[in-house]
Amino acid sequence: MMKKRFNPIKDRSSEIVAFLMASPDMPKDEDVRFKIELSIEEAVENVVRYAYEGGIGWLEAGTSLDDKSLLLTIELRDAGMPFNPLEMDDPDVTLGANERPVGGLGIYLCKQMMDNIEYHYKDGNNILTMKKLVNPEKV
Repeated sequence: MMKKRFNPIKDRSSEIVAFLMASPDMPKDEDVRFKIELSIEEAVENVVRYAYEGGIGWLEAGTSLDDKSLLLTIELRDAGMPFNPLEMDDPDVTLGANERPVGGLGIYLCKQMMDNIEYHYKDGNNILTMKKLVNPEKV
């Protein structure tokens, strides 16, 4: 797994996203890359905004690619406040933006764009794992 720890994370969302997107594990297919990047942006922004008081804390971000099944795994780990974004109700996307309560749309988009998302809280760490099957002919 290629990974890096960012500390502090305040105002570093774009740097963290760029690091992950530059991974040699990322597929070349632009449509798939767009979905992955959008999901990473949403997940990283949630950690940067909400995990730590004032954004002072660390985030470890990494990628890996299973060569056999071509399953891309993106893992985000932080020691911020425990929070499982998957427990949030999906927003009612049939309502207009002004009719919906604020929040929840980002993780909803992640669920739509990725093939699998899991959350664990272990040893004082939030661990968000997002997985995407990539097309072997376009890697």
